[in-house]
Amino acid sequence: MSADQLRAEVGMMKLEKLIEARETVSDAVLSIPEKELIARYEKLYTGLVSDVMREFALLDQAVPGSIQALRPGPVVAGFAFTVKSAPNVKITGEMSFRAQMLEEMGEDHFVMWDASNDERGTMWGGVMTATAKKMGVKGACIDGGIRDTAQIIPAEFPVFYKYRSPNGSLGRCLITHYQIPIKIGDVTIKPGDLVVGDGDGVVVVPRDICVDVLLRAEEMHAGEMKIFSWVEQGDSISDITGKGGYF
Repeated sequence: MSADQLRAEVGMMKLEKLIEARETVSDAVLSIPEKELIARYEKLYTGLVSDVMREFALLDQAVPGSIQALRPGPVVAGFAFTVKSAPNVKITGEMSFRAQMLEEMGEDHFVMWDASNDERGTMWGGVMTATAKKMGVKGACIDGGIRDTAQIIPAEFPVFYKYRSPNGSLGRCLITHYQIPIKIGDVTIKPGDLVVGDGDGVVVVPRDICVDVLLRAEEMHAGEMKIFSWVEQGDSISDITGKGGYF
């Protein structure tokens, strides 16, 4: 039996839809200028954005709670620049590949780093912070280790991280890819997705719906301000719920 006959006999796996869903990266042109979009998201907060995502039937858009903000700070938003690394003893080529990656980072990016469950090395430190800040990067979310916190904290650059360690990356882990779809916890993150971070965590909004999510979040935020004012003026719970408020 020939290979063609065998394929016809047993049937081939059809993976086109899965590949499209997993690997396609949106190049949608947004109806709101990107800088304005970021500025408006930064007037909101992650809990509100997460609530709106629930309305869009997307319940897995927040990175795991084990990833914490290094320091308290204002809400930060930007567009995902994805990085993938993994534990590896190989060193050759790492520095040049990292430099190439840094050359492609730019203004309003938010670095999202999948470290493949690395528990030994650190992916982010003081020099990376200084470089990213100089390039206009908005923040970094590292599903792995960081170090040089005495350098990062004074820089007032938003960093979210899983653990701290003095260990560097060379000889312990290797950057394998960047600007590809990645996954952190239950969240699939693609280059260009909208990322929002604050003291409660990090939420990812798919690029194709980030304008719709923003508009709904702003609407809900205005409603919340009314609820706060009703509470402040002493309205009863039944009065507030009767006017459409919630708790």
